[in-house]
Amino acid sequence: MVTVQKNVCAPQTGEAKTETRPALVPGEEIENPADLLQAYSELRGRFQRTTNALASAAHDLKTPLAIMNGYVELLQSEKLGALNARQREILLDMQSSGKRLQTFIQDFLTYSALETGGLNMQFAVGNINECLSDVCRLWSLRFQEKGLALYFLANDKLPLFPFDSPKLERVISNLLENSFKFIPQGGTVWLHAEPHMWERRAAAQPASDGERRRQDTTQPNSVKVSVSDTGPGIPPEFQLEVFDDFFRLPGNESQEGMGLGLAIVRRLVNGMGGKIWVESEPGAGCKFSFLIPFKPVPNSPSKGKSR
Repeated sequence: MVTVQKNVCAPQTGEAKTETRPALVPGEEIENPADLLQAYSELRGRFQRTTNALASAAHDLKTPLAIMNGYVELLQSEKLGALNARQREILLDMQSSGKRLQTFIQDFLTYSALETGGLNMQFAVGNINECLSDVCRLWSLRFQEKGLALYFLANDKLPLFPFDSPKLERVISNLLENSFKFIPQGGTVWLHAEPHMWERRAAAQPASDGERRRQDTTQPNSVKVSVSDTGPGIPPEFQLEVFDDFFRLPGNESQEGMGLGLAIVRRLVNGMGGKIWVESEPGAGCKFSFLIPFKPVPNSPSKGKSR
């Protein structure tokens, strides 16, 4: 039997009969599923507006920063007059600070584009060895200046295949920068790539014996790229969180950056149909590895904490 209870508080004549939910209070427990959905929608909308506003502000900073960097380079060229040693030192500090700010702005613009779905993958057949070598060449001088060794040996077994070269360069550059920031002087970084057989079958849905026989498990179907270093390592409890947005390891809060480098890496790798993980032990360095299929299977860049 269903009992229907009439509402004793009838609306006055002429009033619209509307139902409004109470405003959501931070920290308040939500029991009604409809209220939970509303809370998620409000939170998502608020986050989207904040991301767009900050991205707009970051974009507006690009032009004045570029102008400032241009003037610094002009002064360093001494075309406007000779400089003394102290002036050169100040200009070098200004140039270094300008480049750091430029990196922060670019990181946030990339993150914003990935978060809002505004960064599309552009696949073209290329040589991944050349791509990795170009990135190493860009970083080699900075590694030498800090007293670090950077090693990369091309792998002739890797075929030509379609990938997004600029995005892959960004992934490698972010991983090298991560090692560069944390390993001490005298440390070593290795960049390695090799063909890999990636079984992408879901663990929850194992293939039958017939399916296994039909699968060609002898031919590589992806490339595995690794960046290993002799740094301090990452504790096991943080080896998933390091890929989260704005995350920094405890004790590293004073390091430069916004904690977006590895989050951008994860989104870009996922966007190319790949996956990324880290292997590490405290005090024994770490090894970041990712897979990219030879046949593009582009995904929407993942958001939040999804893996």
